[in-house]
Amino acid sequence: MLTNFVIQFNTIQFTIMIQLYNFIASWQLFPEKGSYEFGGRPKSGIYKIEATPNKKEISIGINWVTLENQAFASNYTLHSDGAAYPFEDKSTAEEVKAVFTDALNFEIIFYKNSLPVITILNELMPNGYLKVVQKGDRPDGSAYTNTEIYHKQLSVMPYSTSVSGAVIKATEEGVIRHKALTAMEEQTNMQLDQIRKQIELLAIQAQEIQMRKELSMIIYGAKLSFVPVIGHTYFLYEKADDTFVLSLISAKEYGGGAGPYKKFIAPVKLLADHTWVEV
Repeated sequence: MLTNFVIQFNTIQFTIMIQLYNFIASWQLFPEKGSYEFGGRPKSGIYKIEATPNKKEISIGINWVTLENQAFASNYTLHSDGAAYPFEDKSTAEEVKAVFTDALNFEIIFYKNSLPVITILNELMPNGYLKVVQKGDRPDGSAYTNTEIYHKQLSVMPYSTSVSGAVIKATEEGVIRHKALTAMEEQTNMQLDQIRKQIELLAIQAQEIQMRKELSMIIYGAKLSFVPVIGHTYFLYEKADDTFVLSLISAKEYGGGAGPYKKFIAPVKLLADHTWVEV
């Protein structure tokens, strides 16, 4: 296939910006909305997702308080390239990797002996909440699924968000401020979503242009025995010496094969801007 010969466009920066933009925040747990098949239900919790300055890793921070008022914390870093990396807490896992599906979903997988032991699915729901589903095995080998629901924390809240925080009584001013903050968040989230969609479109367009450029470089370096015409379809082959040739004869005319050449690559068309595209 042509993709074996075209250098893919590096979209790590776009991937982080698009797929993680809406996840990067501090999320506060709804304890009553979760379901727990393994372990106890927490009293409160904070799930914090941050991007590192180089935009190639993300930091996950988890803080929660049990019903017995015991506090726990966990922090670890994930790489954005989809590969597995060593995990610090060997009692939990030997390796961990993150898989970014799209702008609404990403998955964290923990491995022991090259086998997945814990999978955490992160999903942005239509109402703006974050659903975190953890799947694993109990010590007896039976499977469990824990589901938690979080809402995004505002930077300023008219009430205490900490178990140990001071008690703040609601006032008319506080209610007005809270309504204004809610409206502001809805409007800015809508605007940011529009920008995210524009970035997604630009990323796709940039990738297509880069692939056309790489294909064009291959074809203009290939052997040409005729003058190509804009809008016409031609056929790209690889020769035995690993060079390329552009032909008027299709693979179908060669009986479905490559004829005298080593390999048929793809049908291609010359566009008006003199770039080439795979048909």
